Amino acid sequence: MEFSLPAFENLPAAPVAPKRPVTDTRHGITRSDDYAWMRDGNWQAMFKDPAILDPAIRAHLEAENAYQKAAMADTEGLQKTLFAEMRGRIKEDDSSVPSPDGPWLYGVRYVTGGEQPKHFRIPREGGAEQMMLDGDHEAEGKPYFRLAGAGHSPDHSKMIWGYDDKGSEFFTLKVRDLETGADGADLVENTGGGGAWAADCAGFFYTAVDDNHRPSKIFYHRLGTAQGDDALIHEETDSGFFMGVHGSSLNDFILIGINDHETSECWVMPANDPAAKPQLVAARQTGVEYSLSEGGDVFFILTNADGAKDFKICQAPVTAPGRDNWSDVVPHKPGRLILSVSAYENHLVWMERENGLPRIVIKDRTSGEQHAIAFDEEAYALGFHGSMEYHTDTVRFAYSSMTTPSELYDYNMATRERTLLKREEVPSGHTPADYVTRRVMAPAEDGELVPVTLLYRADTPLDGTAPCLLYGYGSYGIAIPAGFNTNCLSLVDRGFVYAIAHIRGGKEKGFAWYEDGKRDRKANTFTDFIAAARYLDREHFTSHDRIVAQGGSAGGMLMGAVANMAPDAFGGIIAAVPFVDVLNTMLDDTLPLTPPEWPEWGNPVASLEDYHTIAAYSPYDNVRAQAYPPILAVAGLTDPRVTYWEPAKWVARVRELSTGDQPVLFKINMAAGHAGASGRFQRLEEIAYEYAFALKVTGHL
Repeated sequence: MEFSLPAFENLPAAPVAPKRPVTDTRHGITRSDDYAWMRDGNWQAMFKDPAILDPAIRAHLEAENAYQKAAMADTEGLQKTLFAEMRGRIKEDDSSVPSPDGPWLYGVRYVTGGEQPKHFRIPREGGAEQMMLDGDHEAEGKPYFRLAGAGHSPDHSKMIWGYDDKGSEFFTLKVRDLETGADGADLVENTGGGGAWAADCAGFFYTAVDDNHRPSKIFYHRLGTAQGDDALIHEETDSGFFMGVHGSSLNDFILIGINDHETSECWVMPANDPAAKPQLVAARQTGVEYSLSEGGDVFFILTNADGAKDFKICQAPVTAPGRDNWSDVVPHKPGRLILSVSAYENHLVWMERENGLPRIVIKDRTSGEQHAIAFDEEAYALGFHGSMEYHTDTVRFAYSSMTTPSELYDYNMATRERTLLKREEVPSGHTPADYVTRRVMAPAEDGELVPVTLLYRADTPLDGTAPCLLYGYGSYGIAIPAGFNTNCLSLVDRGFVYAIAHIRGGKEKGFAWYEDGKRDRKANTFTDFIAAARYLDREHFTSHDRIVAQGGSAGGMLMGAVANMAPDAFGGIIAAVPFVDVLNTMLDDTLPLTPPEWPEWGNPVASLEDYHTIAAYSPYDNVRAQAYPPILAVAGLTDPRVTYWEPAKWVARVRELSTGDQPVLFKINMAAGHAGASGRFQRLEEIAYEYAFALKVTGHL
């Protein structure tokens, strides 16, 4: 197969990775991995100190960076233009609408030229603003810096703040006195980021992360003491589960949540007694999920128990929250997926999705009367911000669509009055009428209809000549919202159709849509995406050689799979932090996320059937001799979620076996992790690079 839009000429020789075969035998099946050497044998320590990376591996990665830089040299001016455009759509000196909590209003702002957020507060009754945390100041001199947030204490005198300066997601916590602005001597390292305050504000609970990046222990840290003296509150011995801790809305309880991708368990303890033993709410049962929201004298419980596949809401007394005391408040309704629930003094609020569209439903806790907040566009996104306060009738939500900039509202749940607080400002200008957003349905191989959200300019010809960026994810039940995205306008304004394929593996069409795209049915995710591409070609929204597929993380696995299955359907592929070495990773239970991932993908260590299922689609294992379209892989050296060697190995194998002449590029950020660059504008540079690749391979430089 030849690609009709050649874009790369006079390239230097691509890096050739040496082969050093390593064999592995499982279930009597022996496999050989020529590129296993790219995994640093000391990877755990390297994530904390990238300087110790094996020199041979470093040399290879630097050669990859040099090659991609040469291949993309003719786009450097375009990248700068794209970056300037995207930056021009962001209000640089922007501020959130401060949220009330007790005597203060808490908010976040950015300043012109600033990369990091600044956390501030203002007296609720009026007065001078107080800067709580200046992210730009804290990040000064660091090539990577990411804030974990800032959690103020219930008495508003202190705050916990955390940071990661390696990209490895091992967060350090500090405690700041909000009267003086000074950090105390407390230093709590190797955490998941953030903590939950005890009621007396004399200490906090946090999740510790071990050397394999597993959040397996909850500790209590008393202010003024050494981390080594922290009290162990709870330990999870099953490496297949995540664990986190947070406080309740009334600061009455500390809630410990334990979960994998299909099972959960909650423990509660009084926030005023750090020495208390956590109490189990309901023992974990495979496939049963539940979570708690405090509602005064009751807990509201969002759960799929009792066959409630699309979830229901129950309640139980806080004094006896066990499973035997759960009673339905919002019953299960097939096809109506309940996403989240929040409780306030007079109202219960939940987010739900039905027929692919979200809405917010509010129920009066006394009368039982309920009503919904919904909108009329074909495709849109809702975000529920809620309130920091429990004793309130006012909550906050955001609305946007692919054509409508985000609007933030305060909503009075009693009067149903809606107050517009802020409309996203696009400094360089934006006219919604210039654009069209649509929701079309692409028929899948088995007859299912795959929703596809489209955005294009009203004057874009729909005759097959338009290029297209087709985005997909399709894992973990995550639904991709059809919200406003200023960055993609740089493609749309150049004649692109921007498309999101809402493929199986997400929950856009309910929980069954997720189930139908996981484990032994994972192939549906890939064939749905290919079906969306074929549909867009067939209906003349674009043509196959003008479609650039894009996905990241588990969506990067999607990219690798469709590249193997249908290379002729795409003119280019962008795979960001791609999870492409699925079989090797799922066979290695020492890696950070492997045991917790088994419910999503299957456990090939224990199950021959799961081994064969994963081996059939794992992108790295299924690269074969065929012509591949141009491919761009992007990764971060200290990424604990998708380790750098996965895309490095995949790129080497595709480059080795491809029978075509299209390049495979690998850009690795040597000072970042899974989320890429940490600053808001640094991240735009990465997006500009990816978009420049899309424009280049579709002949639109």
